[in-house]
Amino acid sequence: MAYNTIILEKEAPLAIITINRPPVNALNPEAINELTQAFKELRDDASVRVIIITGAGQYTFVAGADITSFGAGQGDPGEAQFAMIKIGQKFFTDIETYPKPVIAAINGVCLGGGNELAMACDVRVAAESARFGQPEINLGIIPGWGGTQRLPRLIGKTKAMELLLSGDMLKAPDALRVGLVNKVVPDSELLTTAKNVGRMLATKAPIAMANIKKAVFQGLDTSIEEGLDVEYRAAVECFQTEDAIEGISAFLSKRKPQFKGK
Repeated sequence: MAYNTIILEKEAPLAIITINRPPVNALNPEAINELTQAFKELRDDASVRVIIITGAGQYTFVAGADITSFGAGQGDPGEAQFAMIKIGQKFFTDIETYPKPVIAAINGVCLGGGNELAMACDVRVAAESARFGQPEINLGIIPGWGGTQRLPRLIGKTKAMELLLSGDMLKAPDALRVGLVNKVVPDSELLTTAKNVGRMLATKAPIAMANIKKAVFQGLDTSIEEGLDVEYRAAVECFQTEDAIEGISAFLSKRKPQFKGK
């Protein structure tokens, strides 16, 4: 389908989604809907093993939600605003549970809904110029797309509370230090690095990667016993795949495996 707020490019085995809403790539309902549709389109595309999300332009990944498009600040809140919270939460959870790895290539400002989007991804590669934060407190509101839940899980309660309550921003090196991002690279190397990470992940077994994501997501906030049960079921599923046969055979034969996602 044709998109107005995003650009979808395929460079097999990668797909690159660029959020394109100048000047700051703020997320509005149309953008959330188009992102949702793009992920649906890519789910069954066997040529795409990994998805990269980035922002158009040099200075902004996503500066947040476009709250004016939700009717915020224009009188009494309505059902449309409340529905948008749920829609955003569902989409970001869909990314977190998506069967294919998702990489955020974070260029410049990554605030509010942008930071919530990045946190829902599996791997975060940041440009040196990137800045991160949840500034909702300065508007008299709170993060509504998972910020209060994913940020403490990623960087710990102490630092997360400081950032959530103050609305302060983190520079890229500090985001790396606290575990919010995986890599920090020069701005000019951002997309190249993200693509290299993506191509590396694309060589791995697709079903195993999907099951790793499922086991981590479902087991993280349960007891260790419940988590081990989730892991057991995911492991059993993997052992019954052709990829497992191929991977073990390749290991014993001292060759590189050729995984097909079967």
